[in-house]
Amino acid sequence: MKHSIEICIANWDTDKDSLSKIRRRVFIEEQNVPEDMEWDEHDNSSTHFLATHKDKVIACARLKTDGQIGRMAVLAEYRNKGTGSKLLQFILLTAEQQKLKKIYLHAQVSAIPFYKKHGFTTCGHVFYEANIPHQEMSKKIC
Repeated sequence: MKHSIEICIANWDTDKDSLSKIRRRVFIEEQNVPEDMEWDEHDNSSTHFLATHKDKVIACARLKTDGQIGRMAVLAEYRNKGTGSKLLQFILLTAEQQKLKKIYLHAQVSAIPFYKKHGFTTCGHVFYEANIPHQEMSKKIC
């Protein structure tokens, strides 16, 4: 399945429904993130990404202008099948093309091994966002 996953840069204005659908399912419904914490002013200025499999939208993420990767969400039935890795690799390539020197993210503690596998290192202490433990991670890409 890994090879049949397509990744593209999305447009918040035209792809908002698809992006929102995935984020709602993963963050609001599965992880109980309060709805008012999920949507913010950064959606308008970020680069968004969509992953599809056989024309079905299955994952998304965004890259803020300051180099922060966030809102990375993969539908449950597509996890642990290479979807997240393929999406992250595409984001890293895009960040490099945008000439970002360093990227960072707030990883859910359970996802730290995934990001370490892709060359990210942890920084600082564990903190909570939406009652979920996170840790900042970063990676130099130049």
